[in-house]
Amino acid sequence: MSSDSQKQINTEYPAAEAMLLEYRDLEAQMADPQVLANPERLRQLSRRYAQLGPVVTRYRNWLKIAQDLGETREIVELGGADGELFAAELPRLESAYELAAEDLRNALIPRDPDDLRDVILEVKAGEGGEESALFAADLLRMYQRYAETKGWSTQILNATPTDMGGFKDVQIAVKAKSVPEDPRDGVWAWLKFEAGVHRVQRVPVTESQGRVHTSAAGVLVFAEVEDPGEIEINDNDLRIDVFRSSGPGGQSVNTTDSAVRITHLPTGITVSMQDEKSQIKNRESAMRVLRARLRQMQLAEQAAKEADQRRSQVRTVDRSERVRTYNFPENRISDHRTGYKAYNLDSVIDGNLAAVIESLREMDEAERLAHASEN
Repeated sequence: MSSDSQKQINTEYPAAEAMLLEYRDLEAQMADPQVLANPERLRQLSRRYAQLGPVVTRYRNWLKIAQDLGETREIVELGGADGELFAAELPRLESAYELAAEDLRNALIPRDPDDLRDVILEVKAGEGGEESALFAADLLRMYQRYAETKGWSTQILNATPTDMGGFKDVQIAVKAKSVPEDPRDGVWAWLKFEAGVHRVQRVPVTESQGRVHTSAAGVLVFAEVEDPGEIEINDNDLRIDVFRSSGPGGQSVNTTDSAVRITHLPTGITVSMQDEKSQIKNRESAMRVLRARLRQMQLAEQAAKEADQRRSQVRTVDRSERVRTYNFPENRISDHRTGYKAYNLDSVIDGNLAAVIESLREMDEAERLAHASEN
């Protein structure tokens, strides 16, 4: 291929070319012994490497097809027996070129930069008393079982149980065991859509007349902050209280002041932790959740100022939005954002959430594609 043709190929998608150069640089850094000896640095580089991977793969494929197409056109233009022979290949290569170009353009659509992050997920009982608390426990088990199907690990950070086995609120950390090759396989990429109000319709265990009741639980989802330096927190902005842990009904489960409550004074955000017997560990967990909440607040404020960015994400973090209904008498699951409906609630509540969340991912992809096209 001529140098001019090669130059045209490499500059037609400058963003992809820049990503390829960064990808190669990351490969070199990740092979550096000093980086290999620093797990945190290696994880940061691996996350970025995984983010670039899908674009780089498609860009390399497009470059190869574009080069084959250019060389074939040059041979055809020269004429002769070879020209006639290669002319028959042109339609196939031109079609492959268009498909590769479209695939690359779609891969270049702005993605959520948090997709590869781990998640802190909180389930809070709403109005409905004990039935709402029991439903919160059902949601917790659903997310734990779903995490198992994805190969993720879960850790309960804090929980306030009720006498009947429900939860007034419970927080869990959901982590990938390794950095996925594709950002779309990250924990946040799947669970970010779960934020909102989840409504349940069923006959409560406390109902003697067999009547169907409606109650709800709220789900909050925060992207994990792995590097504490990412969110600056002034110690003077914190009020830290310690108290004794307690179980259902106020029964003491700890005779020392190991429970910790941290209040971030500028925002009023309060985080309490009491599951660990160590005050130090409870404080670390509380700071972990506080950083995630503060970061989410910053992103929401940024999105409010830049309404044309992260539009779908703004909607998913609206905690007042009723996002889904779980109708037990009809065995029906309904997502109100996409219109998804299925009659396999028993399977979904057992952790088979993939189809429900996939409908939300498809909606998000369509909105990002439309937004990119508009610009």
